[in-house]
Amino acid sequence: MPLFRKTSHLLLSIGASLLILSSCGNKQQQAGAAAGGPPPVQAYPAFKIEQQDATLSNEYPATLQGQQNIEIRPKIDGYIEKIYIDEGAVVKKGQLLFRISAPQYQQSVNNAQAAISSAEADVSAAQLQVNKVKPLVEKDIISHYDLESAQYTLQARRAALAQAKANLATARTNLGYTAIISPVNGVAGNIPHKLGSLVSSTTTEPLTTISNIGKVYAYFSMNEKQLLDFSRTFEGSTLAAKLNKLPAVSLILSDGSNYPEKGKVETVSGLINTETGSASFRATFPNPVGLIRSGGSAKVSIPQNLKSTILVPQKSTYELQGKRFVYVVDAAGKVKSTEINVMSTTAGQNFVVTSGLKVGDTVILEGTSTLQDGTQVKAEVQPADKVYQDVK
Repeated sequence: MPLFRKTSHLLLSIGASLLILSSCGNKQQQAGAAAGGPPPVQAYPAFKIEQQDATLSNEYPATLQGQQNIEIRPKIDGYIEKIYIDEGAVVKKGQLLFRISAPQYQQSVNNAQAAISSAEADVSAAQLQVNKVKPLVEKDIISHYDLESAQYTLQARRAALAQAKANLATARTNLGYTAIISPVNGVAGNIPHKLGSLVSSTTTEPLTTISNIGKVYAYFSMNEKQLLDFSRTFEGSTLAAKLNKLPAVSLILSDGSNYPEKGKVETVSGLINTETGSASFRATFPNPVGLIRSGGSAKVSIPQNLKSTILVPQKSTYELQGKRFVYVVDAAGKVKSTEINVMSTTAGQNFVVTSGLKVGDTVILEGTSTLQDGTQVKAEVQPADKVYQDVK
């Protein structure tokens, strides 16, 4: 066979082989494209940004004090003879609390009474002398000097009688101090001194403390920044005017429960404490059933009503390097990480957005941990009442 024919057959064989290989490659590529195509668009719950009314609760730790905390102390020296109350007992104004054994004061009363009897006798004798001398002077039997002397003696006896009566009043007052009564309605505190204890007006510990808890004062503080925020938030040209317009406040007890009675913030200190950098406030709460006791702790919750604000559920956000972000869905259905600024106080489980979002934006509600910028999603918009169900 000639050489050129062999060459032609060889070239045709190589060409056919390449064509077959190319055809197989195209089929494999088509099969691969069919197997590894773009993934389906995943659906995510989302919500539309709307303006909402909300109430924020600014909470401040507080200490509780009764309306009056009166230390009961003896005014005389003696031994505790009788204790009529127990610790924690509810007492009424004028109720007998303690009796102190001090017989010397009873003896002083007896002596004063005897002195009065003696002084009364002296007065009677002096009066008789005046009555005796007066007609004699009128008849010039004795001199006028004798009458004046008798009258002066009568005045002295009467003065002595008045002094004796004053001494009796003092003795009875001291004797009255042996019975110690409650000056107010309230609750008795600890009773450190027991029967037979020697007490006096200089004893360090009081016999007890009576707490008048008809009203309870909750003392709390705001630092300088919080005080400035408070001044800007609430209406009024002066701090007193702001307090008058402040809504009723709530009390959160130590177990986390809400105290049923509402209170009122009544006073604020005029100065910021240089040591703590804070100003002291006082809120007053009624305590009709005595649930709150003096010395307890709680939190004062001051409501702040917001109108037409933007709220974002906390679960819709994530934090990165101290900044907070949400995923906003654009018109093409792609998500974009968007930074937002929020208030430090939350509205329930929602952040109050001050910048970064506008009304009408579509935001991913949950599942943000699986998203990245540019991810194509199907936004399933949820109704507002479901998204903001905990907003008051």
